[in-house]
Amino acid sequence: MAVMIVTGGAGFIGANYVRYALANSDARVVIIDKLTYAGNLASLADVIDDPRVAFIQADIADRAAMEDVFRAHAPGMVLNFAAESHVDRSIDNPQPFIETNIVGAFVLLEVSRQYLKDKSDAERSAFRFLHVSTDEVYGSLGPSGLFSETTPYAPNSPYAASKAGADHLVRAYHETYALPALVTNCSNNYGPFQFPEKLIPLMALNALEGKPLPIYGDGGNIRDWLYVEDHCSGIHLALTRGRTGEKYNIGGGNERTNLQIVDRLCEVLEELHPPSDNPALVAQGKKHYSELKTFVPDRPGHDRRYAIDASKIRAELDWQPAFNFESGLRRTIEWYLSHSDWCADVLAGKYRRERLGLKTEGSNG
Repeated sequence: MAVMIVTGGAGFIGANYVRYALANSDARVVIIDKLTYAGNLASLADVIDDPRVAFIQADIADRAAMEDVFRAHAPGMVLNFAAESHVDRSIDNPQPFIETNIVGAFVLLEVSRQYLKDKSDAERSAFRFLHVSTDEVYGSLGPSGLFSETTPYAPNSPYAASKAGADHLVRAYHETYALPALVTNCSNNYGPFQFPEKLIPLMALNALEGKPLPIYGDGGNIRDWLYVEDHCSGIHLALTRGRTGEKYNIGGGNERTNLQIVDRLCEVLEELHPPSDNPALVAQGKKHYSELKTFVPDRPGHDRRYAIDASKIRAELDWQPAFNFESGLRRTIEWYLSHSDWCADVLAGKYRRERLGLKTEGSNG
């Protein structure tokens, strides 16, 4: 039975991918997660006892720990989801992003390289290292155009720069050491188990509690939205059928401004949990969730538009998203409405949905 290591498997995309892999392969899944604020065992509660699953709490930047994992489990595949991923947090404190996203990726690559030295040609050829990255490495688009796999990198935040650095390391290890590696770059994910610092879960939970819905700047920043299960299917295709040394962009083809996202989210909430049934809104005399919208100062270096050209993965691997934005958003909001215990658990003592990412050069604290 094949063994896959999934780093960051207690985080948002990683936890969804673990479920996808268990349902769509016969592999044993070894989950590695540091369990920082955004990684939580509650996100794995229904799969952690599966006999095909092993969980190890460890830091991917800890080389000795990673060497122990490789010796104990002899993986045939490594999928690196582990990352500090919130742009606002990278503005407040870039250091963890360098340590996890760059140093951690380097350690995994180096341990993989050393691990393969004693393997047969067949084992080495069958091995796969897949690094999960982001469209933010490409920088900001104008009003037209799409990011392709050949778009030059131009990261504009410490987070994006750290992911770009890791992408380059993966490419270098393939070119220099012939490590069988691939990179995927995705657009904005949304769906179950996403930590509530990101736009959609933050707005949904704030709305349900009658709290302000903070919209950066004029709300006109555009992102291409991808339902997390569609992302997982694309990653799995790249892992099992993709060409080593290649990179594949995975995007949903669902461009929306942040303001459009918030407006549509409010409309779906009106259907699923009417304001008249919400004591938090009734107490404020508000008849619509949209009355909670408030515009706040934009964050430094906020890229205006991202959009993915996913034609390569569609043509080469026959990938197709199963969800459009409307169906994906409804499923997401339904999930958060029915998983209030998970939300309370992951938020306990860690994050109060406060504003982050306001520091600028010369600020204190």
